[in-house]
Amino acid sequence: MLIFAVRLILERDGKLLFLHQTKKNGGGFSLVGGNVEDREFAREALARETMEEAGIRVDPAKMQLVHVLHRHKLKKNEQLLVLYFKVADFVGIPEPLERKKFRDVVWFAADHLPEGVSKATRHVIERLQAGEIYSEFPSRTKVLLYWGQFAQSWQNSQPPDIL
Repeated sequence: MLIFAVRLILERDGKLLFLHQTKKNGGGFSLVGGNVEDREFAREALARETMEEAGIRVDPAKMQLVHVLHRHKLKKNEQLLVLYFKVADFVGIPEPLERKKFRDVVWFAADHLPEGVSKATRHVIERLQAGEIYSEFPSRTKVLLYWGQFAQSWQNSQPPDIL
């Protein structure tokens, strides 16, 4: 299954905006964003998600595409195509509006991220700093290794073919 998602890169005074998840929702830190719904364009979806999650307005026309991530969530058997857009301006004061999911908004310097930031998000920020527009996570080698191990374990649990 391919999931199409968007994330916001919002920087102020050298720091990036993150949402601090509730303990029930993992307790980590995530960028603002979500999935693109049917009949939505990516920028419209990100503007909607930004208002719903962080209570701020961003202009879709001023969003700049800065990175594309092709991600495999191996244990869920999902693939994500995630577009990362940067905006310079917003209206409002960032605050968590989805209180069941987020408890606070926080700003972190890209080179001083706390442990609660996922490996995939760290990967994207590193790739952004390197000036790369596209990346894959995890690496193709890890994906192939995982599926090879999965196939082997599945084959071992099946009766032999009788031809």
